[in-house]
Amino acid sequence: MPHQIRPRPGIMDIALYEGGTAKISGRDDALKLSSNENPFGAGELAREAYRRAGHDLHRYPSTDHAGLRAALAAHYGLDASRIICGVGSDEIITFLCQGFAGPGDEVLYSQHGFLMYPISAMAAGATPVKAPEQDRTTDVDALLAAVTERTKLVFVANPNNPTGTMVPLSELERLADGLPPQVLLVLDGAYAEYVEGYDGGAAMVDARENVVMTRTFSKLHGLGGLRIGWGYGPAHVMAVLNRLRGPFNLSNTQLDVAEAALGDAAHITRSLSENARLRDWLADRLNAAGVATDRSFANFVLARFASAEQAEACNAALLADGLIVRQVSSYGLPEALRITVGDESACRRVAHVIDRFMDGQR
Repeated sequence: MPHQIRPRPGIMDIALYEGGTAKISGRDDALKLSSNENPFGAGELAREAYRRAGHDLHRYPSTDHAGLRAALAAHYGLDASRIICGVGSDEIITFLCQGFAGPGDEVLYSQHGFLMYPISAMAAGATPVKAPEQDRTTDVDALLAAVTERTKLVFVANPNNPTGTMVPLSELERLADGLPPQVLLVLDGAYAEYVEGYDGGAAMVDARENVVMTRTFSKLHGLGGLRIGWGYGPAHVMAVLNRLRGPFNLSNTQLDVAEAALGDAAHITRSLSENARLRDWLADRLNAAGVATDRSFANFVLARFASAEQAEACNAALLADGLIVRQVSSYGLPEALRITVGDESACRRVAHVIDRFMDGQR
């Protein structure tokens, strides 16, 4: 007799998330610039903490993450009791959808927003809703116009992935203050550290009861392989999320390495300064070659071509030279390629290949 085991309605409608390509068949010298990873890797303090962690693999981690939460609070000037740690900021996003949205509810996000927003919404049984952007930038008026009585969550990545654009704090404040009382605003700050003077929305969280901030160690700190994220929000939100979080969701290794990375000022300073310098250099080279870019506030550049066909052809040229970038048609941008800002050698290789490709298009 055939089984009659069925998933909950809507689960099989979820489009699987596909990460950036990591390999090119037939060659072992490929350079991966598809996942916005720090080209310098993790800092030495984090590496040393990782080596030490091997001595305690038999020990269970703490359930309250007190050490890392205290370190985050001291580093950013936050209230440790309102910090939650997760398996990447993805897990915090999942908790938010599980805790505050379900069947009959809507989760609103910006047109070219992170793909985990609709995935997590649908996994919770809620309906994802996209609001249009203005020139690939979050449009606060469009978000407010899309809010209904069914809206429970609004996700805004600032800076946004994959566009690299961002909106000022004044616009985020206008959004938070314009939402109806049942709606929680989530500010995804995965790339917040790359913006000088930007707190990712932390002050907004402290001033309001309807704002949550998510952050990650995957980008600036070079710990994508360990999956460590965190969130900061009002006490009433944290009370919900901590009831959904597994007691041992982060290992001793994750906790210790993240805390060490947070204190590695030299690595942070180098990573930020080199990213800013090479991001601007690469954008200028692409623009000079006839490839449009918006100003990026993150650690990648969105290269926009004349058509989807031209973007596909340029991607093929990059692959032929061993360079892996990210095609972003799944984000509604088939005419674009997202290029991680690598080290100087990587950026020069990318610029050279795209220069050569565009010369052949004339």
